[in-house]
Amino acid sequence: MISAAIHGFILAFGLILPLGVQNVFVFNQGATQPKWRNSLPVVFTAALCDTLLISLAVLGISAVVLEISFLKFALSVIGIAFLLYMGYVTWKSKPSTEGNSVQLFSSRKQITFAASVSLLNPHAIMDTIGVIGTSSLAYTGIEKAVYTIVCIFVSWLWFFGLSIVGRWVGKFDLTGNFINTLNRISAVIMWGTALYLVVSL
Repeated sequence: MISAAIHGFILAFGLILPLGVQNVFVFNQGATQPKWRNSLPVVFTAALCDTLLISLAVLGISAVVLEISFLKFALSVIGIAFLLYMGYVTWKSKPSTEGNSVQLFSSRKQITFAASVSLLNPHAIMDTIGVIGTSSLAYTGIEKAVYTIVCIFVSWLWFFGLSIVGRWVGKFDLTGNFINTLNRISAVIMWGTALYLVVSL
């Protein structure tokens, strides 16, 4: 049981660590929102989506869904359109500084975007299936449950930590220059991911 927990922790952490659209967006919201609690919608959405994907991967359901070529194509097209749009919105967004009234991502926008980059990217889903889902085949019963719970726990811990670090960085960026740069990087990553999906179609 301990080995299953360690295995789940290492795999989940390794899968979630690389810089991607989801991670950048969570960090960005932690840094740009005037209060940390305002970034909780994106944190909860990203964590809940990962919980769903991990559960489906362990159960083997997501692998079956992605075998349906039309569904995979539809997910890719919708994901590409959303990434292009949100890349534009992120590029244009400005950090909140004293005396500067700016339009921040609303809770609805945070939830919609976090859900889209989590659930509308077939390659992200396949990564979850390939790493977490496939590795879960080595376990049964209690060990499999422990493995799954640890993977999910790592995801929640990561997103909360990422938003907190983002908030800490945002508090020290009084000029807004760092956040402006982060917004540009976020937008480029979104457009790059969209291009990758186009090429992969």
